[in-house]
Amino acid sequence: MKGMRIMEGSSKQLTVQIAGMTCAACANRIEKGLKKIDGVEEANVNFALEKASVTYDKSKVNLPQIEKKIEDLGYSTVKESADFDITGMTCAACATRIEKGLNKLPGVSHATVNLALETAHVEFVAAEVSIQDMMKKVDQLGYKATPKSDKTDTKDRKEKELVWHKRKLLISAILSFPLLWAMVSHFSFTSWIYLPDFLMNPWVQLILATPVQFIIGKQFYVGAYKALRNKSANMDVLVALGTSAAYFYSLYLTIQWAIAAEVHHMPEMYYETSAILITLIILGKLFESLAKGRTSEAIKKLMGLQAKMALVVRDGAEISIPVEEVIVGDVVIVKPGEKIPVDGEVIEGISSIDESMLTGESLPVEKKAGDVVIGATVNKHGSLRIKATKVGKETALAQIIKVVEDAQGSKAPIQRIADIISGIFVPIVVGIAVVAFLIWYLFITPGDFASALKIGIAILVIACPCALGLATPTSIMAGSGRAAEFGILFKGGEHLESMHQVQTIILDKTGTVTKGKPELTDVTVVGMDETEVLRLLGAAEKQSEHPLAEAIVAGIVEKGIQLPAVQHFEAIPGYGIEAIVEGKNVLVGTRKLLNRESIDYSQLNAEMEAYESAGKTAMLIAIDRHFAGMVAVADTIKETSVEAIARLRAMGIDVVMITGDNTRTAEAIAKQVGIDHVLAEVLPEGKANEVKKLQATGVKVAMVGDGINDAPALATADVGIAIGTGTDIAMEAADVTLMRGDLNSIPDAIYMSKRTMGNIKQNLFWALAYNSLGIPIAAIGLLAPWVAGAAMALSSVSVVLNALRLQRVKLK
Repeated sequence: MKGMRIMEGSSKQLTVQIAGMTCAACANRIEKGLKKIDGVEEANVNFALEKASVTYDKSKVNLPQIEKKIEDLGYSTVKESADFDITGMTCAACATRIEKGLNKLPGVSHATVNLALETAHVEFVAAEVSIQDMMKKVDQLGYKATPKSDKTDTKDRKEKELVWHKRKLLISAILSFPLLWAMVSHFSFTSWIYLPDFLMNPWVQLILATPVQFIIGKQFYVGAYKALRNKSANMDVLVALGTSAAYFYSLYLTIQWAIAAEVHHMPEMYYETSAILITLIILGKLFESLAKGRTSEAIKKLMGLQAKMALVVRDGAEISIPVEEVIVGDVVIVKPGEKIPVDGEVIEGISSIDESMLTGESLPVEKKAGDVVIGATVNKHGSLRIKATKVGKETALAQIIKVVEDAQGSKAPIQRIADIISGIFVPIVVGIAVVAFLIWYLFITPGDFASALKIGIAILVIACPCALGLATPTSIMAGSGRAAEFGILFKGGEHLESMHQVQTIILDKTGTVTKGKPELTDVTVVGMDETEVLRLLGAAEKQSEHPLAEAIVAGIVEKGIQLPAVQHFEAIPGYGIEAIVEGKNVLVGTRKLLNRESIDYSQLNAEMEAYESAGKTAMLIAIDRHFAGMVAVADTIKETSVEAIARLRAMGIDVVMITGDNTRTAEAIAKQVGIDHVLAEVLPEGKANEVKKLQATGVKVAMVGDGINDAPALATADVGIAIGTGTDIAMEAADVTLMRGDLNSIPDAIYMSKRTMGNIKQNLFWALAYNSLGIPIAAIGLLAPWVAGAAMALSSVSVVLNALRLQRVKLK
């Protein structure tokens, strides 16, 4: 949405960019719909400019309501988006607070914050809110937002943060160690440990503990203050409360001791409790950061595939430039052994290309002038000149990286449970700690402030919900990243979650079960010269993009037949084609087409059935409305289809094959691969209806396809799965993309989904169990505060390490 201007008073005028209008009637519909909203004073929709100008009373209606109305009418509003790196978050409550704060900004349509990745994704209206406004809001909440850009090297920033983190830990450990030494020497089983007398001096302990409390631990105070100022609570609140209680009570005892001047009677102080707690928490955060860095290994590997430099021809000279500076239309020279820097078209040279990073196929693919090449694939032999057609974010690899990043940054529905619990956990824990302190102080150890304080501190520390906030995002990152390494791209966490719930899978035949590269096998002509029929047939089919048409044309051209020009062409979905060639009407297609045109083909019925029983696709030909013969095309089955379908059936999943092909051919193919249920002669628009019929029986349905005609069914299914070797439209409509075109990727995707969801449930269970068990153990006095601190730090690390097990999952 762009071009918004603000009016005085309560009235406001805005201009909304709209997508999806196809005619003036669409514009009228939107205009009428907007005018019906209470508070909208005027609405004008310009179809040519694809914009709506709306004047409204901002006290009665707001921007999201206007957006929703447009979307309810079946159109969409054009939004802008921005991604930020967020620093300063310590737990799930921080992420939730930033998310809520950004979502409250006027003009922000949707904001999500990922604690594990330390990023935020915001969809917004540029005229209502700016990048600077969002950064300012995050700053007000007590954190820092840095906009991501192609030039931003987040690796350097992360490394600097780790160096600073390690430095803080070292200083904190050096200062805390003498305090730990003093504490450990008090135990009866450690009486043999030598302890210098000066370490027991309260002033010495105060000097050692103070820098740890207020310099190293400053981040907890700042975080707690900002959280409380925004009427919320997080891990920082718990740590600040617990360590401050121990520190200030010890300070009180120190002052009392100094006033009493009892040099020979040292009070029992708790400086070591606060200092060791802070040290252990910082150590846990360091381990957590190191482990979280490993969860995005897949992204790093994908980025590592990109070429860094490109040799381009400009003004007649060959110059080497960074790949980011290549523009569409540049001629790029790729020498043997080099990576192809961008997507493009070969304009000169012959070579073989290793495309295994994209397709999984180990054999190099021959390329010549006119062929398409993909960036990051490797040129094996000859030198190539390539015209750049897609650069930067438009390249296939960049799109793959974006899909993986989006999936890793998205939330699975199961995460809502953790978000809700994390949001209410801290205030409850503070309440429990206060109640436990009072019970111990008043009833269990009456008047013993120190003992009661230890209980309160232990509860505050053991209950930090860090592990709960990391449970889901780390598993999603590791699971989707590992899947991407095997060419399985989940578009979001919700699809990774829903994939394992699939009960029925519908497979498109051509290009999915079969290779989609059929060959012309048989020609039968009736009453005409075979060459003449093939000449007209080839000319007509050359206009079609269907794989069967390409096979027919290739077979005819191989016979040395020249193809004439075509005056008219029309594809009839589900039936065939109609063309005018050299003034003759040419019809090619199914029985339904000739039946519709009342053309008799009965003399070849038996032969046609024989072809179909052999798994071939037979197409009937009519010229000038007279039956002229038939051609048969055979599409070979993919080598992996039988194994993949057997694996799916072993998982208890029903497999259905759907095709526009005739029943006999479809059943012959299905029999070869082990599919019992076949839906044949289904028109493109009928595929989505078949999906709906299965869904109506209460089963979760996945649709697998690779063509434009599969897109509606892919969008309708509970999970749409696109074969990556297919069309961009199919992949756009799908929830999961299988880059390798191998049906084994389907059971692999289901297996990866099951493993990831199992991992998430393990993380959530142990995080919740840890807190649930830890609080009562601390409340009954069986957990020293420093032990609670160590356990809390280790719980977060254990959750991340458990998620990292997904990176070792073996797939086919």
